[in-house]
Amino acid sequence: MKDAAIILSGGMDSVTMLYEYQSRIALAITFDYGSNHSSNEIACARWHCDHLGIEQLVIPLAFMHDYFHSSLLEGADAIPEGTYADDNMLSTVVPFRNGIMLSVACGIAECRGLQHVMIANHGGDHSVYPDCRPQFIDAMSEAMTHGTYAHIDIMAPYTDITKTEIARHGKALGVDYSKTWSCYKGGEQPCGKCATCIEREEALRQAGIV
Repeated sequence: MKDAAIILSGGMDSVTMLYEYQSRIALAITFDYGSNHSSNEIACARWHCDHLGIEQLVIPLAFMHDYFHSSLLEGADAIPEGTYADDNMLSTVVPFRNGIMLSVACGIAECRGLQHVMIANHGGDHSVYPDCRPQFIDAMSEAMTHGTYAHIDIMAPYTDITKTEIARHGKALGVDYSKTWSCYKGGEQPCGKCATCIEREEALRQAGIV
C-alpha cells in the first residue's frame, strides 16, 4: 500500500530510502532552498523518480536562501573543508531546515491522503545537525500527529544507523550511486574535500562500492 511521501534530496541517503521503501512511497518531495548544490541534487532526484515511476514535486523555498545564514547558501568558497568532527562544519547548518521541510511535506501528505512522511536522517548527522537527532524527529512526529486530522507521522528508519550501513542497503538494492549528489560546493564535479564528500567516499569504500 502506497501510504507515504518521502523528502528526497537526491543524495545517497534519501535515494537509498526511495528504493528500499518504493512499495510504500506514493510521492517524492524535493525542496529547492537555494543551496550551492540544489541543481545537482534536484537532477539526481528526478532521475531516480523517473526510473522508478514515482511522482516528484519540486517545492521552491527561496526565502531560506534570502533570509537564512549558512555556508550552504553562500557559494562554494564559503564551504569549509574537513570532516564533520571539525568545529568549522557548524557553518553548514541551515537553521531548522528539516523542521520546515517536514512541515510542508506533512501538509502535502494530508492533502494527498497519505499517512507518513519519510526522511533519511542518519546517525552520522547527529553531532552537527540538531534537526537530525532522534529527539527532534520524535518530537516533530508527535507535533504532526496532533496537528493533522489524519494523524500524519514521520518514518525515519535510518535515524540510528551509519552512512556505511545505508550504502550496504543500497548495494543490495542495486542503487546507482553515480546518479546521486553529496558535495556541498556544487559545481560540475564533487570537490572531494568537504565533509559530505569525505563521508560519502568512506561509506562507499567500506560498503565495497566503487
